Amino acid sequence: MNLKITAGPFTFHAKLETDKAPKTCEAFLKQMPFSGKIVHVRWSGEDVWIPLGDHQFGVNYENHTSHPAPGHIILYPGGISETEILIAYGGVDFSSKMGQLAGNHFITITSKLDQPRAGRRMRAQCSSGRQSGITSPAGIFSDRT
Repeated sequence: MNLKITAGPFTFHAKLETDKAPKTCEAFLKQMPFSGKIVHVRWSGEDVWIPLGDHQFGVNYENHTSHPAPGHIILYPGGISETEILIAYGGVDFSSKMGQLAGNHFITITSKLDQPRAGRRMRAQCSSGRQSGITSPAGIFSDRT
């Protein structure tokens, strides 16, 4: 399934990784259309995240990684830290103040990978690369085009 992702003023096209993370994709589709607030990370590198608190998707690890590539979107199903969705735009070593984490790679951005301005713009708004409460609206929708 093709998706459209909005992050502030930016729009990206993406695809669900149904062959690699079928349970995560199925659980996420039940939440569509999905919206939240993105915040630049504190610990992990060049990525933004959508904090989801104690929201449960009911999935375990599949196709999980601690080092998503630029354009990869992962779901951390919770446990050591809160549930979250992470969108990588550069080098990432996924972790929290509790230590190393891994998330399920379930979406891959397929457009504008050469223009990671969205993440860099968010980073510029955050002092010293640290989370400072700066947020931007984000949404993930089915792309029927």
